[in-house]
Amino acid sequence: MQVSDLNITKNVPLPSPADMMNEISRSDEQATFMSQSREVIRNILNGTDSRFLLIVGPCSIHDTKAGIEYAEKLAALADQVKDKVYIVMRVYFEKPRTTVGWKGLIMDPNLDGSDDIAAGLRKARTFLRQVIDLRLPTATELLDPITPQYIADLISWSAIGARTTESQTHRQMASGLSMPLGFKNTTTGDLIAAVNAINAATQPQTFLGVSDQGVASAVTTSGNPDCHIILRGGDNGPNYSAEHVASTVEKLTSKGACSSIMIDASHANCEKNHELMPNVYREIFKQRAAGNTKIIGAMLESHLAAGAQKFPQPLEDLNYGQSITDRCIDWDTTVQLVTETQAAL
Repeated sequence: MQVSDLNITKNVPLPSPADMMNEISRSDEQATFMSQSREVIRNILNGTDSRFLLIVGPCSIHDTKAGIEYAEKLAALADQVKDKVYIVMRVYFEKPRTTVGWKGLIMDPNLDGSDDIAAGLRKARTFLRQVIDLRLPTATELLDPITPQYIADLISWSAIGARTTESQTHRQMASGLSMPLGFKNTTTGDLIAAVNAINAATQPQTFLGVSDQGVASAVTTSGNPDCHIILRGGDNGPNYSAEHVASTVEKLTSKGACSSIMIDASHANCEKNHELMPNVYREIFKQRAAGNTKIIGAMLESHLAAGAQKFPQPLEDLNYGQSITDRCIDWDTTVQLVTETQAAL
């Protein structure tokens, strides 16, 4: 009598991480750039680099052609403001869903429900290499604990999202990652969960994982010292005000956690309304310009076109350069905000 896999309809083996990295390899120049970009972000976190860290880009990458066009524009803008602002591009390939929906380029690269994960991983690595070749650092949210084995060598900064900050699995994964990482407060707005996550991820951990050869293994880490909090608002409203920042610093300090704070101008902080995002962002960098160096950076959701479009729909009907997940500000607004940031700082 069968008692296992009763609800499994398909189980497709993936290429091992080592094979994938061999197939879509990282050049020495790319490796050097990754190391350098991570070091800059570490220095911003610890205060030895005074630049403002800006994580900006599409809510998610669904069209790599539009993504590269955006990256080319962003690389040119980043070079113009590099003396005051260190720009890192959002390259989000995995999307957590409240119920169901498109789960991102890695999970469904064809946007048709075929869920060709091997093709998605290849597409993600290829895209990351193209962005890095523009001398543009990369940022993503790591959702599935196996994904980092395939793409983490090409990521400059990563995030653990509001839905997974409380997850032991993600705290353990974060403890072994090689890049700086931010934990968001939970969707309810709870900060203590994120503070606890930071302290857990900085400690050594042992957990179940996958080796470079794709073999189930026990992974032991030394802890990730470069973890910080991200304020993104919650069910009770936004949390980007000076009062919220001061309260967050107090909570972090009392728990012995890193007191550097990044603030997300999107999500609950702008009520998921992209038209409110610019003024939320302005309030964030004004606090920094007024001397609050605890605010080390911010996040913006931005694409070529403003807003978002409904999905699923026929792919040929999709608007080029417009998000299919959260609503984003457009490119011209992005340039305006980045220019204002440079001038204010």
